[in-house]
Amino acid sequence: MAHKLRLQQRLVWGASALIGLAVLYWALMETGALSILADKQALREWVNQLGLWGPLAIIGLMVGAIVMSPIPSGPIAMVAGATYGPFWGTLYVVIGAEAGALIAFCIARLLGYEAANRWSHIRPVLTWLGKERSQTGIMLIVFASRLVPFISFDAVSYAAGLTPLAFWRFLVATLAGVIPTAYMIAAFGEAFITADSRGMTVILLLISGITLLPILTKLVWVWQRNRKNRSS
Repeated sequence: MAHKLRLQQRLVWGASALIGLAVLYWALMETGALSILADKQALREWVNQLGLWGPLAIIGLMVGAIVMSPIPSGPIAMVAGATYGPFWGTLYVVIGAEAGALIAFCIARLLGYEAANRWSHIRPVLTWLGKERSQTGIMLIVFASRLVPFISFDAVSYAAGLTPLAFWRFLVATLAGVIPTAYMIAAFGEAFITADSRGMTVILLLISGITLLPILTKLVWVWQRNRKNRSS
């Protein structure tokens, strides 16, 4: 009985969060704010007009962009870097992205995990994913996905919430992965805003390559070491 009551409470909280997000998205569309978020120049002018409230706006917009997939997070991060510089721009982007990712993770955990665990075909998979080695593997996947701007940040957050990944592991993996990417985007914020679509693609590819290079190097080193151990 108590378990059923807890499940109902989780569903109520999760459904309330989804309704609130839907209302917020509708309000953004009706007021025309959504079109501003997709226009980097207009968004930069709006943030500048906010003065001291600008950083809070960046953080709030990043949270909304991560939780609500249709809202683009890229222009927000670029404007943060171009407006506040690499250090402060990175800080605001990281705070907003981390908070948004945790909210998305919790929504998926509240609404989807219990339901998925009820399926007999899925339950063994979730049990296997709950093991220590699998937890570490999921954590590394989350971390690596944060280093690639082309991989949907919000989709990974929601998907992770459907797995048994521990909350603290998701928090650490997301934070560790988002910092270098956020810094790169903030550092190149001005270039992003003035670049055309082709130039932006080139910069994003360079960012992905720079952030993923240490991981790829480590994987190659581990592969070579295992190969030597097998041959000896």
